[in-house]
Amino acid sequence: MKKRFFYIIILAFLFPLATSAQVTLNAESGNRAIEVGNCWQFTGQTYTSLTSEVLSGSFSIISGQMNSFSLTNSFIKTPWMKIGSGNITFIAKIGNQPNTVSRGVRVSYIPYNASSSSTGFEGTLTTFYTRDFNVNDLNTVTVIAPIPAAIANSTSLYKIMVSFVGQGGSGKIMSDNYIFPGTYWSNPSNSCQPLPVVVVIDTDGDGVPDAQDEYPNDPHRAYNSYFPSQTSFGTLAFEDNWPLKGDYDFNDVVMGYNIKTVTNAANQVVDLVASFRLLASGATFSNGFGFQIDGIAANKVSKVTGNKPGTMPMAANGIESGQPLATIIVFSNFFGEMVRPGVGIGVNTDKAGPYITPTNMQVVVNFINNGVLPPGGAVTLSQLNFSALNFFIFANGDRGTEIHLPDRAPTAHANTALFGSGDDTSSPGAGRTYKTSNNMPWAINIVQGFDYTIEKAAINEAYNFFIDWASSGGASYANWFLNLPGYRNAELIY
Repeated sequence: MKKRFFYIIILAFLFPLATSAQVTLNAESGNRAIEVGNCWQFTGQTYTSLTSEVLSGSFSIISGQMNSFSLTNSFIKTPWMKIGSGNITFIAKIGNQPNTVSRGVRVSYIPYNASSSSTGFEGTLTTFYTRDFNVNDLNTVTVIAPIPAAIANSTSLYKIMVSFVGQGGSGKIMSDNYIFPGTYWSNPSNSCQPLPVVVVIDTDGDGVPDAQDEYPNDPHRAYNSYFPSQTSFGTLAFEDNWPLKGDYDFNDVVMGYNIKTVTNAANQVVDLVASFRLLASGATFSNGFGFQIDGIAANKVSKVTGNKPGTMPMAANGIESGQPLATIIVFSNFFGEMVRPGVGIGVNTDKAGPYITPTNMQVVVNFINNGVLPPGGAVTLSQLNFSALNFFIFANGDRGTEIHLPDRAPTAHANTALFGSGDDTSSPGAGRTYKTSNNMPWAINIVQGFDYTIEKAAINEAYNFFIDWASSGGASYANWFLNLPGYRNAELIY
């Protein structure tokens, strides 16, 4: 049986004397009843505003006369807390009264005991810090009480009690500016008891409760994120005649995509699962397809599985050889994955030809392998979002003839001598790539289903507002691809 870890999770309210990292107490409200209402307990302690007794601000806390070493005669007790780590601190000073023999403070913790309702669910008190004062020293001192390891950062609940003790004379002790590392965990609306306790199971012990963990039995994985969504596919469509416009039908490679990113409890990327759906190709060329992960070095990948690069050279981790950035070749020849039916030029672009069922491929880019980081270190979810995926085709078996979405950077294997030739007006140094003089692209990304054109039907003839959209840089007719009245010519769409 696998070991199970149990955590106590209680929803905490925020009150005036609490922060997310520490619980504090001073007397500046001037009214002790306010603190009592927030679940603090005082015995033998009052607020004072006398100048001779105030240690900080306008008010401080002062004890009564003490002649006992009992911990329960004069004390300040916190609300229920989840104790942090570090030191409990406060300032204190002995009053200048005659015949004082001894004075001191004791700091104790009290555990929550669900079966002790008669005592307010308080368990057995344990004293862990003692400080005795020099009765002849009337200076203000800072008391520092280290939190015991036994309760530091525990999932259990505790109260901290500061007791004031002494004997002989009439000397009092003033105190102020209490800081208790931890989180406020009391509920004033329920007699200051803790909020309901919920037991949460974390089967794999990764710190993510099973109810929130999409991989409850895998300590190396915790969350999934999707693009465009868990169940939908976006569409990529390419024209393969770059740097010439060619027939401009954008059906030379048509593919659906769905991207799942798997992260661990620390939001580091473990896997990128890229699902592709090969829909159509009206090409005469044998085109390959891949993607570069912009900004992610090749040595940040542990391994790549599910892709079909053919005879193209790959590094040991499955990344394309010689690439400084992680570049994955999904396939080297579209028609090696989706065979032409023998009617028409390609596949699924001629209405007279048979419909061929799309081919599904799933490529997994593994970054952290069974908890082991790759040589280049971890990749965070913020570094690997969808915008980092730089899709491209390479035309007719020529690896250097890369065709990307507009203004995306080529990979290190692209033939940059082709920029600025034919109909292309790229200027990579200015961030302009894969556009004509009037901003016409060679690739488009529709983040939903797209009805592509039949063979030899230019996209701007099938979609009446394509040129308006492209030439405006996307400012006009952003919905050009929708089936709205006057937007398309149905006879030119497959």
